[in-house]
Amino acid sequence: MLRRVIYVLSYELIAILATTFGLSLLGFSGAHSSTVAVVSSVVALIWNYVFNMLFDAWEQRQKNTQRTLRRRIAHALGFEGGLVVILVPILAFILGVTILEALVLEAGLLLFFLIYTFVFAWVFDKLVPRAVVKLPAAEDQSQAAGS
Repeated sequence: MLRRVIYVLSYELIAILATTFGLSLLGFSGAHSSTVAVVSSVVALIWNYVFNMLFDAWEQRQKNTQRTLRRRIAHALGFEGGLVVILVPILAFILGVTILEALVLEAGLLLFFLIYTFVFAWVFDKLVPRAVVKLPAAEDQSQAAGS
């Protein structure tokens, strides 16, 4: 649980800093850039919770509840698609750009976050390894059963 909290908080903090910096490099003011970064982060966290709750409820109603490749792709597309639909108008409003310009910015952010998420998770796993629970070897179990 603590590992997950550290993961989310550090992921979001770095994401906010990177988004603010990236939008500033594109010529947007620091205030607008940081507002977009924080609002996007909060929206993504809320959407993640809501979408996964809805997806899990839908999944439980299916005959086959296995997470197949097809279902995982649908999950990822549904999550990212919903995020785009929510964030594009917000970006357009905060940054004072057209919906099309906001869509292009959001596409860039999605590409960045695809790479960022992969790299962050990999580095995080290297720096903060999961606790490993060792199970007794098969021979130890058979000896214990015979005792």
